[in-house]
Amino acid sequence: MTRPDIVRARDEAREVVTNAGVRSAPVPVERIIRASGVVLQHAPLADELSGMAFIKDGVAIIGVNALHHPNRQRFTLAHEFAHHRLHADILSAEVHVDRKFPMLMRGPLASQGVDWREVEANAFASELLIPQFLLEGLIDAGGIDLDDDDKIDSLARRFRVSASMVRYRLMA
Repeated sequence: MTRPDIVRARDEAREVVTNAGVRSAPVPVERIIRASGVVLQHAPLADELSGMAFIKDGVAIIGVNALHHPNRQRFTLAHEFAHHRLHADILSAEVHVDRKFPMLMRGPLASQGVDWREVEANAFASELLIPQFLLEGLIDAGGIDLDDDDKIDSLARRFRVSASMVRYRLMA
């Protein structure tokens, strides 16, 4: 069994954010992805499908469910972009499809920490969408109470992500 390399995933996301010159929230995830040469396709998909990542004829492609909430789409884009950055060798051989799951995790294996690719993609996406240097500037020295719904919701609006994404990021 391959173990997820979360440090590498977060470092890769930090490099992307730095190279893009991000200085404030929300992170312009679509602009960053397009600038990297990945083709984005927004299309209505079955509700249980969040997105997909693949490489066809040498072209990196991300598809995202246009029917999902914009914050959900931002996460899906960041997550699928992670697969391109971290797992391009796998995408050359197969289409990677992510199915909707009630929480941040993308499926039963990812939520159990078993599927290393999904764990890495979640770590990358959380750092890309909520970079540590921006988060640190918005929280008190003592941290944030994860039960403080007002503060969590405020951060979620600022970064244009879900409240569950903020909680995941704060626990990371």
